[in-house]
Amino acid sequence: MDLKAGLWQQQTLKLAMTQELTQAIALLQYSAQELTAFLENKALENPLLQVENHTIQPINPLIDRNRRKHTKNTENDWIEQIAAKSSSIEDQLISQLNIHKYSSKQLRVIKYLIENLDVNGYLTSEPRDISEQLSVPIELVEESIIIIQTLEPAGIGARNLQECLIIQVERENLEDDLALTILTHYFVPFAEKKWKQIAKELEVPLQKIQEVFDNIQQLNPRPGALLELGNASYIIPDAIVERVGDQFLVRLCDDIIPKISFNDNYYQKLNRTQDSQVGRFLQEKVQDYQWIMKSIEQRKETLTRVVSKIVEKQPLFFQKGKEYLVPMTMKDIASELEIHESTVSRAVKEKYVQTPIGTFSLKSFFTSTIQTVSDENTSSSQVKNAIAAIIESENKQRPFSDQEIVDKLKTSQGIVVSRRTIAKYRDQLGIPSSSKRKRFD
Repeated sequence: MDLKAGLWQQQTLKLAMTQELTQAIALLQYSAQELTAFLENKALENPLLQVENHTIQPINPLIDRNRRKHTKNTENDWIEQIAAKSSSIEDQLISQLNIHKYSSKQLRVIKYLIENLDVNGYLTSEPRDISEQLSVPIELVEESIIIIQTLEPAGIGARNLQECLIIQVERENLEDDLALTILTHYFVPFAEKKWKQIAKELEVPLQKIQEVFDNIQQLNPRPGALLELGNASYIIPDAIVERVGDQFLVRLCDDIIPKISFNDNYYQKLNRTQDSQVGRFLQEKVQDYQWIMKSIEQRKETLTRVVSKIVEKQPLFFQKGKEYLVPMTMKDIASELEIHESTVSRAVKEKYVQTPIGTFSLKSFFTSTIQTVSDENTSSSQVKNAIAAIIESENKQRPFSDQEIVDKLKTSQGIVVSRRTIAKYRDQLGIPSSSKRKRFD
């Protein structure tokens, strides 16, 4: 082996991730809102980049004053529909208390407990630990917990799911001693649907256990979620698919993206100077502006091509609905557009399309292929719909097992899937197993 040191030349080809290329990739995966934020930040860095936001309208005081006169009577009608800023969970609970009834020490304990509720509205800290932390008697902590559990929504301040459901049963005045007995003494076997054992010990028919289960299903296991009244959120589509006659047209939602222009006055003013540093600065900012404009155009072109290809490959979806979604992968789109699969992935990331049948995530159009007994394949989305339909029509006293669903899909629709796939799709649909779907009516 020759280990002598030396110098030699070698030619290689490799892709260099320049700053401009990185920027182009980033802009492609930005949603419209993210792109707007990026351009506004860039305008702060680059004085040659002018951003004109279409959503900002100048106000004429005279016109605005006259408009308010005509709309005064209807103002309350529409303004109430705007999402109001919600108060905190702590404020909502404390506002229910008659604070004059309690001592300052007890109020301090109550507020501390409320501040330590988790997102479900449960109190996860032990009363003894709280007693030590606040240097108060444990009896005062226990009393404060009971006070919180009298607040709305029912179940708030519970230590666990079992206590949460018991509080709600008692609060709703169901007068169901059987429900309270089951929740208090048979909670785990009841949740695991070991109802025959419970029915035998309590000497009640299985139908009574089923009735208790149906009633408890109406209760809220997460009362804290009712207090999470955040502002309403809206999806702004990045593209729109419109039907014109027998054809579908694709256009991008550029209205919310600011208009970009070059600040020529600023450039000419600084360009008159003979300072070399100013010259280099202008050259850098001009290049930055040009790369941004080029990247935005590339983003528009790529996104338009990808959405148009999706529409081309999914005509029945846009005509009849999502149950007609055919198998399609990002690799298929990339191959037909002669681009890399990662480009398609970036183009559809966190983007939505508005269609005649609703607004959908672009990623939702890509589904895996499922084998059938015929030459045609089907999509995982169609298989899920078929599973849901089979389970919906089953006899609830004798629900289908996963293997029976496998057999039915093969014989009735020619879909070939494994039992494990059925279990996975059923779990994704939020459908329990056959033993937990069984009813005893």
